[in-house]
Amino acid sequence: MTTASSNPAIDIGIPEATRRQIADELGRLLADSYVLYGKTHGFHWNVTGPMFNTLHLMFMDQYTELWTALDVIAERIRALGFPAPFGGATFAGLASIAETEGVPPALAMVRELVSGHEAVARTARKVFAMADEANDQPTADLLTQRLQIHEKTAWMLRSLLEG
Repeated sequence: MTTASSNPAIDIGIPEATRRQIADELGRLLADSYVLYGKTHGFHWNVTGPMFNTLHLMFMDQYTELWTALDVIAERIRALGFPAPFGGATFAGLASIAETEGVPPALAMVRELVSGHEAVARTARKVFAMADEANDQPTADLLTQRLQIHEKTAWMLRSLLEG
């Protein structure tokens, strides 16, 4: 959670208390995204089985996209005037996604990632309502993009489980 505004003179048309609320929720989105990034990268390293090449490459594309998103989310928190959360313990306390213990089989990895992308989408959707009400178009735009990516990725992963 954010503790103090790093620049109380910010005047972008959104009151400080509202910016703080949005930044705090974006911190949760950042934490969820970071945990999902770590899980996806770990699965990339450890996937085995007949779908190895497909999943290895798919997971790489996904963790690369998530890595880039982390910076975008953190920079939006900073633009709102607050410090971006960081660190494993901080993220663990903010995230709605649990770390994975051990190395699950390939299809269990896929199921976990579906669940993770859906969780990030739920977090983004919650923040979107706040941003929309605050007339915070840059945050709403960021969230719209994140929702599109996470919902599409969840669909693509779910498709691997059908059949």
